[in-house]
Amino acid sequence: MQVPQGPLTLPPGTSSFHALITFFVSLIKEKTKVVEPLDYENVIAQRKTQIYSDPLRDLLMFPMEDISISVISRQRRTVQSTVPEDGEKRAQSLFVKECIKTYNNGPAAVSLMVFPLFQDSSSLCSQKGGVIKQGWLHKANVNSTITVTMKVFKRRYFYLTQLPDGSYILNSYKDEKNSKESKGCIYLDACIDVVQCPKMRRHAFELKMLDKYSHYLAAETEQEMEEWLITLKKIIQINTDSLVQEKKETVEISQGQNFFNNSLDFSGIEPDIKPFEEKCNKRFLVNCHDLMFNILGQVGDNAKGPPTNVEPFFINLALFDVKNNCKISADFHVDLNPPSVREMLWGPSSQPATDGTPRGSSPESFIHGIAESQLRFIKQGIFSVTNPHPEIFLVARIEKVLQGNITHCAEPYIKNSDPAKTAQKVHRTAKQVCSRLGQYRMPFAWAARPIFKDIQGSLDVDGRFSPLYKQDSSKLSNEDILKLNVLTIVASLPVFFSAIDCITSSYVPLKPFEKNCQNITVEVEEFVPEMTKYCYPFTIYKNHLYVYPLQLKYDSQKTFAKARNIAVCVEFRDSDESDASALKCIYGKPAGSVFTTNAYAVVSHHNQNPEFYDEIKIELPIHLHQKHHLLFTFYHVSCEINTKGTTKKQDTVETPVGFAWVPLLKDGRIITLEQQLPVSANLPPGYMNLNDAESRRQPNVDIKWVDGAKPLLKIKSHLESTIYTQDLHVHKFFQHCQLIQSGSKEVPGELIKYLKCLHAMEIQVMIQFLPVILMQLFQVLTNMTHEDDVPFNCTMVLLHIVSKCHEEGLDNYLRSFIKYSFRPEKPSAPQAQLIHETLATTMIAILKQSADFLAINKLLKYSWFFFEIIAKSMATYLLEENKIKLPRGQRFSEAYHHVLHSLLLAIIPHVTIRYAEIPDESRNVNYSLASFLKRCLTLMDRGFVFNLINDYISGFSPKDPKVLAEYKFEFLQTICNHEHYIPLNLPMAFAKPKLQRVQDSNLEYSLSDEYCKHHFLVGLLLRETSIALQDNYEIRYTAISVIKNLLIKHAFDTRYQHKVRMFVSSPVSHYLIFVLQTRQSSTRSSVSQYNRLDQYEIRSLLMCYLYIVKMISEGSTTTEANIFHQALLEGNTATEVSLTVLDTISFFTQCFKSQLLNNDGHNPLMKKVFDIHLAFLKNGQSEVSLKHVFASLDAHYSVETYDKKLRNEIQK
Repeated sequence: MQVPQGPLTLPPGTSSFHALITFFVSLIKEKTKVVEPLDYENVIAQRKTQIYSDPLRDLLMFPMEDISISVISRQRRTVQSTVPEDGEKRAQSLFVKECIKTYNNGPAAVSLMVFPLFQDSSSLCSQKGGVIKQGWLHKANVNSTITVTMKVFKRRYFYLTQLPDGSYILNSYKDEKNSKESKGCIYLDACIDVVQCPKMRRHAFELKMLDKYSHYLAAETEQEMEEWLITLKKIIQINTDSLVQEKKETVEISQGQNFFNNSLDFSGIEPDIKPFEEKCNKRFLVNCHDLMFNILGQVGDNAKGPPTNVEPFFINLALFDVKNNCKISADFHVDLNPPSVREMLWGPSSQPATDGTPRGSSPESFIHGIAESQLRFIKQGIFSVTNPHPEIFLVARIEKVLQGNITHCAEPYIKNSDPAKTAQKVHRTAKQVCSRLGQYRMPFAWAARPIFKDIQGSLDVDGRFSPLYKQDSSKLSNEDILKLNVLTIVASLPVFFSAIDCITSSYVPLKPFEKNCQNITVEVEEFVPEMTKYCYPFTIYKNHLYVYPLQLKYDSQKTFAKARNIAVCVEFRDSDESDASALKCIYGKPAGSVFTTNAYAVVSHHNQNPEFYDEIKIELPIHLHQKHHLLFTFYHVSCEINTKGTTKKQDTVETPVGFAWVPLLKDGRIITLEQQLPVSANLPPGYMNLNDAESRRQPNVDIKWVDGAKPLLKIKSHLESTIYTQDLHVHKFFQHCQLIQSGSKEVPGELIKYLKCLHAMEIQVMIQFLPVILMQLFQVLTNMTHEDDVPFNCTMVLLHIVSKCHEEGLDNYLRSFIKYSFRPEKPSAPQAQLIHETLATTMIAILKQSADFLAINKLLKYSWFFFEIIAKSMATYLLEENKIKLPRGQRFSEAYHHVLHSLLLAIIPHVTIRYAEIPDESRNVNYSLASFLKRCLTLMDRGFVFNLINDYISGFSPKDPKVLAEYKFEFLQTICNHEHYIPLNLPMAFAKPKLQRVQDSNLEYSLSDEYCKHHFLVGLLLRETSIALQDNYEIRYTAISVIKNLLIKHAFDTRYQHKVRMFVSSPVSHYLIFVLQTRQSSTRSSVSQYNRLDQYEIRSLLMCYLYIVKMISEGSTTTEANIFHQALLEGNTATEVSLTVLDTISFFTQCFKSQLLNNDGHNPLMKKVFDIHLAFLKNGQSEVSLKHVFASLDAHYSVETYDKKLRNEIQK
């Protein structure tokens, strides 16, 4: 009975999945008898002495160190870890702890032993495709008339691909989407060397070609350059090895390669999987040199120096995206004032000493090993842009010390008839203002310039900032800046590509960094668009909060008589008690402390409804609690200045006119929405209890609200943190897990509720915290299984995450997680199952449910992820529990063996029955299962795995449609690509001595049940191939390709190049010799099926056959058995050649019958055909050959013609 073709209609009463499996098993039992494999481990144990005494025992045995755990040191950009000292101890939240643990730990990979040139090509992480490496590079133009140092580089996205013929090509595109037309290609066959070019450009390298031409490329980081150099040098070495024959060993290798040099297929080689790393976006450096106005003079002791500005100015730089109407970077504060002008603010007594510290101050403190004096006057900032386009502008806001009305302060710089007199007047006024109001700033002017010329990120490096526009006091917000027509501004700013002595936005030094450098560059934080394609898993610690006071509406308040020149002071506190003080965690501005306790916004003169644009950057503590809050204090600033020298008492500089506060956490999460807050006239102890509207309505004698507790202050904030999430579902899930871990009594069903809610988490948060979320899910999977539905729902969340990553094209992050971040932990609960046990069991439960076919299809489609997790968990378990030294039969329990067998049976119907309904899903799970079983051959009882393979192949039938035949051979090819394919086939004598076995050709060269049992993998492959050769072209092509690719693997495997070739080739050579015997023992009609082979098939089989003959002849020895074997082989070869020639003549005479009968057969063409037949009679042939020669003569010539021609030849 054969499996029905197409979608299967089940008998009545078989609607459930259990009935489907039962029905399918009954079909298997009625199929052709399948040979059961031998007990591999038992054979190895019984023949241990024979194997150890064999001179080629290393090819009969698996290496002992076949798997290992390698912990890779994390490749950091920074000199030291970004995680604060004792950060993990200070953390109290489970989510924060897990994040810090992830950033502290180095990547760990469980490695399988692989061998040079032909690596393990069926890794579960493999993708069927020829892309070897990809990434952004800068490519020089190809104009040969331009000198090397003058070449212009363009940023392109490169794909390094291997073509079907085995050659490599480097294609460049405008962006990652290679569907567009290529912008250029480099064929690496002609590349002879790759060298660095540091003088030409940073991170540049040169590809030297055969025609004395060169391609110049440049990476964006040193690490990327090293990776490209290593990859390209390997390819050049491969090309060189195939062309240059320097030693005898190389000659032997190339001889094997010559058979297949046009047939190489490396499409299955594992892609380049890297650990998680920070994304390097388009970066440019802004170097601020000076800011000069048209009013200049000699200030202070600078009488002999060049003229300077007569009052201090301060610059804020930030990037704005006009197209998307948003600010895309943090502020970069720069102080370009010369020391003589800065002295107007500090006074001579507080002027910094030569070492940069204020005189009389305590010893200088250090931030991440850098002295504060080195961080006070940074003039260089590196900006980064993820999505460059021409409508991104660098906006410079210029501020000055609070003095009065903007128009009045700007008038001397606009109308300047007498520069010298005006300079003296402005300086005199500024000096008085600075001494009284030096800490307060007012907006003064602004300018902007475009950054990019195009969407490729080509920088506009021409010109300077010009002109400066007077700031409008009614249009100070960022939204007002974005609405202005800045496109007509002529910009000017020097930009560079790289800098040394750089620090991160958290002031952590980057490599390389010189400790005593004075010209430090800081990275300015980018506000990356909240789009999935720009997200990546976090790898470093960062915990910044940006606070933006927006507007205060004080025009209707009656509480304070004077509230016009309003200054806003922002503090971050952890208590609301009366004696509480602000935390020193706010990033200061140039010339001041690196961290301060407060920050002031700009002051608008005589404005009761002021708008603000200031950005306050806060370094949040690792642990946050409910008392952490932002406190806003409002002051009325008196701007009156005694210019006439009278003794009139001046008003106090600042008078408090209100307070507002906002808690940082709400339900445990940081809130960053735009908020409107009420303002109180006083600040009583415990004011944090008055946050909600209900508490404000309660009569309270201690609090006095301004304007009836109306929302008067508008603020917003922005979180840039890698340890805190704003996603409600992720927060609730980790919060509940922490309660369970602390021993709290769990409410039944509560955990399942939070697991189901994770389906609604934001995809951006899922990607950013991918390793943290996945590892917590795996902990829940094994440690919290007291409820039956927990593992099922946990696996469903894993399936949701995996499917979302694939849908967004970010599955490479999953591969990086498995290889480097996934570390199975031993369950803390007693009697708890391990990850591989629980996950395999849960996969069976999902596949058996008949209702949710969507989940089943997703699990089948993305099964590679779960099989890879199971494989790594198994390997880690063997290593950490020291089970690797046990006999393979004792490594895993019988219960786990049963689970794997049940999982296989659950998968089979979805492949062999539902293939037409779910083609992608069935193909993916077929390949993933094969890859997993190939892994299992390294980890567990090989005889058990053989039985699993046997059961799976039993699900296929010789009458299956083409797609199932492809599945079957793809499965077999993946299995046979095991790195220890030779020892798996037990190439040793069984039952009889070698001489006796050679004499019994029927046993040696036929696919008997005994042979297939002893040499299971090769026997299974050859049986399926022999059946496939009787099928249609597509199936024959697939089968032949599997055989050819297997021989290619051996031809390039360096382990076998100095061994006896017959030993290596014997398992595969049996197939071709079996074909020869089939033809020799068949009639002409029975052999006619082979006439259908086309030119490619014949050529491929002939190549394989000749390669095997060559390898066997090179490895043969002069023993009696080998002499007999060689004679038999040569005889069979001669007979095969004779039959091939006769087949060709037969086909020729049928096609050209009329030409051969022309002139009654008396023509040159007939003579040529007869001469070929006569050549057989002139030379000795085997009995089989002569029988077919005479049969051919009888079929083509009449008796008269034959006798006449024969007599003529005898007379000659």
